[in-house]
Amino acid sequence: MNRLWGVLATLALLTAFQAQASDLAKEKRWAGQIVDGLMDGDAEWLTVQGQEFLTLYTQAAEGDGKRAAIVLHGIGVHPNWPQVIYPLRVRLTEYGWATDSVQLPVLPNEAKPSEYAPLFNEVAPRIDAAVAFLRQRGAEDIVIVGHSLGAAMAAYYLATGERPIKAFVGIGMNPAGWDGRLSYVEALRSIRIPVLDLYGSSDLTGVLDSAEARQEAAASGGNRAYRQVKVEGADHFFDGEEDALVEAVSGWLDEVVPAK
Repeated sequence: MNRLWGVLATLALLTAFQAQASDLAKEKRWAGQIVDGLMDGDAEWLTVQGQEFLTLYTQAAEGDGKRAAIVLHGIGVHPNWPQVIYPLRVRLTEYGWATDSVQLPVLPNEAKPSEYAPLFNEVAPRIDAAVAFLRQRGAEDIVIVGHSLGAAMAAYYLATGERPIKAFVGIGMNPAGWDGRLSYVEALRSIRIPVLDLYGSSDLTGVLDSAEARQEAAASGGNRAYRQVKVEGADHFFDGEEDALVEAVSGWLDEVVPAK
C-alpha cells in the first residue's frame, strides 16, 4: 500500500508539472460525425466544470432498467468505435443492461501513449457525471466496462477512491505504454469489487505477458471476486469474435450483478 501511494504522489507531481488537457477540437469532430450517423441509442451531452462531453445512452431492451454499464473506449477513439465498443454498448442492452458509452479525454493522433498520463485526472469527473446521469434514469446497479486505455483509466479511477461501482470488466489490459501512471498490476491490488480480466489468446504481447502478474496482484489484494478469462482466437479488438466478447461480458455480469 505504501508503494501504491508513493506512485500516486509521484503522479500528482507529474500532473502538476505536465498539465495536459483533452483535445476538445478532436472531441467535437468525433461528436459531429457520431451524432450525424447515430443509429442506436441517444446522444447525451454531460457537463463537467462548464465543459460538455458526449455520451451515448442506450436503454435496456428488457428488464426494469435498474442495471447500467458505463462503457469506456480505447486510446484516441470515440464512444461509438466499431471494434469492441459498439458491440458492447448496443448488445448488452439485450441482456437487461442500459449502457452509457462515454467520450474519454483524447489527444491528437500523433500523441504517444505515455502522453496520456496527465489526462487520467480528467476521467473521474466524466465517470462521476455518467453515474449521476444513469441514476437520474433509474439505474441502481452500475458497472464499468473498459477496453485497453479505457480499462486503464477505469482501473485508476477505481483504485484511487471509494466509487459507486458494482463491478469492473477490463478488456485487453495492456501495461505497455502507460509509463508514469498507475499500472494495472498496482491497481488490481487495491480494487475490491468484482473484476473480470478479459483478453484474447492472440492479444497484444503486453496483455499476454502480464496475465500472470495481474492474477497475482488481485490475489495479493485479497480480491476473491477477480476472474481472468482468455477467449481463444480473439485479438486485442475481438475482430470476428464479437459474439464471444458480448457473451463473456454479459454472462459474468449476470453472475456478479444479477437482475433483481
